[in-house]
Amino acid sequence: MAGRILITGATGFLGGTLLRLLEDRQVLAQGRDPARLAALNVPTLRWDLTQAPPHTPELAEVTAVVHCAALSAPFGRLADFQAANVQGTAAVLALARRLNVRRFVHISSPSVLFAPRDQLDLTEDTPLPPPFTPYARTKAEAEALVLAAADLSPVILRPRGLYGRGDTALLPRLLQAASRSPLPLFRGGRASIDLTHVEDAAAAVVAALDAGPQAAGQVFHVSGGEPLPVTEIAARACARAGIPLRWRKAPLAPALLAAAAMERLALLTGAKEPAVTRHGLALFAYLQSLDISKARRLLGWSPRISFAEGLDRTFGPPP
Repeated sequence: MAGRILITGATGFLGGTLLRLLEDRQVLAQGRDPARLAALNVPTLRWDLTQAPPHTPELAEVTAVVHCAALSAPFGRLADFQAANVQGTAAVLALARRLNVRRFVHISSPSVLFAPRDQLDLTEDTPLPPPFTPYARTKAEAEALVLAAADLSPVILRPRGLYGRGDTALLPRLLQAASRSPLPLFRGGRASIDLTHVEDAAAAVVAALDAGPQAAGQVFHVSGGEPLPVTEIAARACARAGIPLRWRKAPLAPALLAAAAMERLALLTGAKEPAVTRHGLALFAYLQSLDISKARRLLGWSPRISFAEGLDRTFGPPP
C-alpha cells in the first residue's frame, strides 16, 4: 500500500517488530515510551492518545493506520483499560477519518473469546462470551468501534500469545513464576495452547495492510497454528533459560476462587498485580486453539515459525 503508515504502539513488542519489517516503506511511529521513540530511526509522532494529535508534515501523508497501542494485562482497574483501549481506539479512529485513510488495521486479542472451559478451533464468528477480564471487555468494545468504521476499510487481527526476542510478558512471566515456586498442574496437565512468534504476527499485519477489499470489515485469528501442551511449552522454555522446572498437582476451582479474592483485595487496596491471577491460572487449565484458515484464505498469510525455531530466535541456538 502506497503512502505513509501510522503505527501506534510502535515502542511496544509487536509495534517495534512491525517497524523493522516495514523498513522499506514510509512509516510514522507513535508510542508511549519517549526514550525509545526518540531512538527510532523513523519519523515519530509524540501523541498522548488522550489528547488532540499534534500537526506534523508526515501526518498529512498517512494513508493507512496500524493500531497496536493498548493496555494489555491480566489484572487492573476497568477505568484504566477503558481509557487506553476504548477511548484510545476512538481517538485513533477519529484521526484516521480526518486523514481519509484507506486501511485501518486494529490489533485485538483472542482474549475477547476466552471462557473458563476447553475451547478448540475457535473461529472468528464464535459468539463472544461474558468478558473474563477488564482487558477482554475493553478489547471487545474496541472491536465494535472499529467494525463500525466501515469507511476506513477496517481489518481486525487477533494474534494469540506473542513471544520472541524482546518479549516482556508471556515467556518472562512464565519463567518468573517457574523460578519462584512449582507451577500448578491442573486437570492432569492436559492444558494446551497455540502461541505466535511475534514475527509471524507482524507478517500478518503486513498482509492485512496489503489485502484487497475482501478483507475489509473482517476479523482474523492469528497464531502459530501449532497447539502444544502447556507442560511442554514450560519445559522447553525453562530448559533454554536454565531454570529448574517443578510441578505441583492442584485442584482448579479453589485456586481460581483464591485468585479472584486476591484480585479483589488488590483492587480495593490499590496494590499492584497479584502474583497469581485468574487468567494466569486458566492458561494452565484449559485446551485452547484458534482456527486460522480464514487468514490463510483471505489474507494469503500463514505462520512460518515453529515453536522450536521461535525458541531459537528468542534464546539463541541451543548449546
